[in-house]
Amino acid sequence: MSAMASSVASKARPVLYPTIRNFRQFRRSLDPSLKIGFVPTMGALHEGHLSLVKKARECNDIVVASVFVNPTQFGKGEDFEKYPRQLDRDSELLGDFGVDHLFAPSIEDMYGKNHVTFVECEGFDDIPEGISRPGHFRGVATIVTKLFNIVQPSNAYFGQKDAAQCVLIRRIVEDLNMDLNVVIMDTIREKDGLAKSSRNAYLSEDERQAAPVVYRSLLAAKNLYINNPSVSSSELISVAKDVLQSEPLVSEIQYISVDSKTTMQPISQPNNEGAVVSLACKVGSVRLIDNIVL
Repeated sequence: MSAMASSVASKARPVLYPTIRNFRQFRRSLDPSLKIGFVPTMGALHEGHLSLVKKARECNDIVVASVFVNPTQFGKGEDFEKYPRQLDRDSELLGDFGVDHLFAPSIEDMYGKNHVTFVECEGFDDIPEGISRPGHFRGVATIVTKLFNIVQPSNAYFGQKDAAQCVLIRRIVEDLNMDLNVVIMDTIREKDGLAKSSRNAYLSEDERQAAPVVYRSLLAAKNLYINNPSVSSSELISVAKDVLQSEPLVSEIQYISVDSKTTMQPISQPNNEGAVVSLACKVGSVRLIDNIVL
């Protein structure tokens, strides 16, 4: 059993559904009164994913997870080909943490050869993460919509680490009148503050030691806001940037942004509703994202 699951009694692996047809046959057999919790993932699971699974297990009659590395949310030159794929390990972990059913389709099943339909959410390509990753949010919106259509969950669980994605998904559910509840869970961190991420495995030993500077920069911005709630966004960005630039292994700062928590649109100053400070940077060659809510 893996270290992550060492404190959890070993359980049967979830029932695996490798095709949409398989899963829909199962889904149609369920009593409509049952509450279905859904945790969509790209696999390479870590404690962040498993915290979502645990919450889903607490609040639903049946828990479904998906593992699908979605090609449409990766841009040219990104890490689609090398993204970790370890379905056997992921299936074991999901079973240990109480997942009943695992949907793990192929690319060919999810995107047929004549596939031309995508979900566009206006404005998201213009926010900093969208500018850094053109087409990313179209890919996320499309795959999440497809998964929701297939799984038909009562509740779907996501992590706050991907702040813009969380806002996007809530927007999709509201705008398209989907009958489900989106649950956003706090970011799970290492003891030194680094946000859990499947991509942390790409970090070298030296880069891993340097990577907590990302969270320290966000904490510096939050502390400034706590001490001076009237501070401007530009001042918050400046203090976070100074902390990042103090680490030689930070090779690139792609953006630091202060945005509305509900729209992810930039704001000039946090208001009574607070804000989210988000950033993307590279430690060595590894792109890391993180955010903190004010």
